Amino acid sequence: MSYIVKEIFYTLQGEGARTGRAAVFCRFAGCNLWSGREADRMKAICPFCDTDFVGSDGVRGGKYSLQTLVDTIVATWQSLDSQGKPYVVLTGGEPLLQLDTPLIDALHQVNFEIAIETNGTLPVPPAVDWICVSPKSNTTLVVQQGHELKLIFPQAAAMPEQFTTLAFNHFFLQPLDNFAREQHTKQAIAYCLAHPQWRLSLQTHKLLGIP
Repeated sequence: MSYIVKEIFYTLQGEGARTGRAAVFCRFAGCNLWSGREADRMKAICPFCDTDFVGSDGVRGGKYSLQTLVDTIVATWQSLDSQGKPYVVLTGGEPLLQLDTPLIDALHQVNFEIAIETNGTLPVPPAVDWICVSPKSNTTLVVQQGHELKLIFPQAAAMPEQFTTLAFNHFFLQPLDNFAREQHTKQAIAYCLAHPQWRLSLQTHKLLGIP
């Protein structure tokens, strides 16, 4: 098995329940909801994605074997002389297009805690330590339980009340980041105040100017 990776980098988690936690981010190339090409954006299932997941030309990007990918993730953590529990966030694009049990097992063997950020349309292999699902309009949500549901808000066909009975520990609304971000933020705040099951998630990495 080989893996196509857009980029691997060390930063602080910027969103959701683990905001502020140091992590190695491994961004897999490819997504099942959008090609990543601007020419295709308006006909994509998810037209508001703000992430570049096309190709393998980012920092430490490339085509990896299993062992080389694990070694690179370990080296990225150790290059900062990081202490504490090693932590990796597998993201995309859609990481579940590539994530498999051998990679999960290999990362656990080197003591990494593993998180994924997924759109929830593909099943999650066993033994992932932290599952964050971000549902999108006009998709079938396969992953209906996990640790964190982080809903980009508003989405006309994916409103919060559709997800409140699912088996997640945390429920977040994250304002849709486009030309109307300020309005979306006010709407998300109002919704969270009226529905305390939901908490507000901000993209603090953007506010701080970090990856």
